Amino acid sequence: MTRVLSGVQPSGEMHLGNYLGAFRSWVADQHEHDALYCIVDLHALTLDYDPSALAERTLVTAACLLAVGLDPATCTLFVQSHVPEHPRLTWLLECTATMGELQRMTQFKDKAARGHDDGGGGGGGEAPSVRVGLFTYPVLMAADILLYDADRVPVGDDQRQHLELARDVAIRFNGRCGDTFVVPEAAIPSAGARVMDLQEPTRKMSKTVSSPQGTVLVLDPPEVVRRKVRRAVTDTESEVRYDPKAKPGVSNLLDLLAAAAGGEPARLAEGYTTYGALKDDVADALVALLEPVQQRYAEVVADHGALRRILAAGAERAHLIAAATYERAARSAGLLMP
Repeated sequence: MTRVLSGVQPSGEMHLGNYLGAFRSWVADQHEHDALYCIVDLHALTLDYDPSALAERTLVTAACLLAVGLDPATCTLFVQSHVPEHPRLTWLLECTATMGELQRMTQFKDKAARGHDDGGGGGGGEAPSVRVGLFTYPVLMAADILLYDADRVPVGDDQRQHLELARDVAIRFNGRCGDTFVVPEAAIPSAGARVMDLQEPTRKMSKTVSSPQGTVLVLDPPEVVRRKVRRAVTDTESEVRYDPKAKPGVSNLLDLLAAAAGGEPARLAEGYTTYGALKDDVADALVALLEPVQQRYAEVVADHGALRRILAAGAERAHLIAAATYERAARSAGLLMP
């Protein structure tokens, strides 16, 4: 079977954009491919974070992934730091990648320009510094991919540059040290909903925006979902039609309705004459969509022991693949193996 690898940072509760835009595709892919899904907790260390909350957020993320439909008997679900070959292979690849390649990474340049604090403080009016890990983490991402001989890696536009780095590093390593790594191909994710912020419908839904009212969390109670949808930004007109450029707020609601209940957004628009009726139906559809996910989440998260055992079993399966790949790479690089 074609092997597919995807990863997600442990941000805790997922929002509707995560679910409709990505994780429903993961659920479908696990039945068609040899699928590995990794909670990339080491990537979470590249920016300022709360150490006391990271482990719990990792468990919550795992519980959410199981709640939306990942089946540990069908796919491999594991935590990145539980497989020690990730940082070990990263060093071999850091000795293969170049400074110029990493300096061209747009995500690093964007985040560095915003001045992410290193948590150690600049003090005395010094400008915030940027962690070295933020600069080098694309190499860790390359190791995540190459360790598992992944054939396909579903990526969005924001990660395409990182996948190209993984391909370039694999080709360079193979050229210098002999055929070692599978060179992965970018995979266009299955069509997922394009979920925009309910308060700022020209930007993608995210937990990092200043107003939480525009973001629907998968675990939001029904009354909270309804309130957020009722307060969603529309426009000063009254016509319900699907036009993402001219009417982004209304179009976002129609996209949500289509994703949750089925149908084509433009065709669904024909059934409404008021924004109020549309919002009511969107809220009902989202509540119905999220209800079984929330019930499953409550079951999974109630037993941390079982959840940890699932992650341990996934890490064991992942380690069998990763250890073999790392040994192959280390031998190719000329290291003396025990």
